[in-house]
Amino acid sequence: MIQIENLRFSYGGNEIFSGVSHTFGPVTCITGPSGCGKTTLLRLVAGLEEPQGGKIGGAPARPAVLFQEDRLLPWLTARQNVAAVLPGADRGAAADWLRKTELADFMDVLPENLSGGQKRRVALARALCYGGDLLILDENFKGFDPALTKRMAALILAQEIPVIAAVHSPEEMALLGGDVLRLG
Repeated sequence: MIQIENLRFSYGGNEIFSGVSHTFGPVTCITGPSGCGKTTLLRLVAGLEEPQGGKIGGAPARPAVLFQEDRLLPWLTARQNVAAVLPGADRGAAADWLRKTELADFMDVLPENLSGGQKRRVALARALCYGGDLLILDENFKGFDPALTKRMAALILAQEIPVIAAVHSPEEMALLGGDVLRLG
């Protein structure tokens, strides 16, 4: 169980948040206005940033992260981007995850030829394929229509690993369920 206690973080003297405490459940949605520190909190839990005060306990060693930006390698196909997180670049596993994210017809397509929502699903497939012990998602449904959002939420929850997701809409929170941490 991940716990944060009296967490404090600033960028260049600009306080992002302070005194944030929470015990994360199997699924936790972080919400709040733009600039309130949702992405920063995800980076702290992932171990990509160090808190300037307070503590984080129980964070798994191998988080799988879906960043706010897709971070796809432009010279690699969708399948190669997903396989990049696997030992030995297992193209079979990558293809399986692309099918699960409804991209079977786009496996050998470069990112420049994908729509925004398709790029987002390649990034999601890569995070799921990684197989970490925690799934950290930052605006995971960006570029999805409501029906696709429902299907991808079901896929995420089917993984049966803890999920921490920064979300904006009440509909996304309802689909993921779990507890809610409001910042800002």
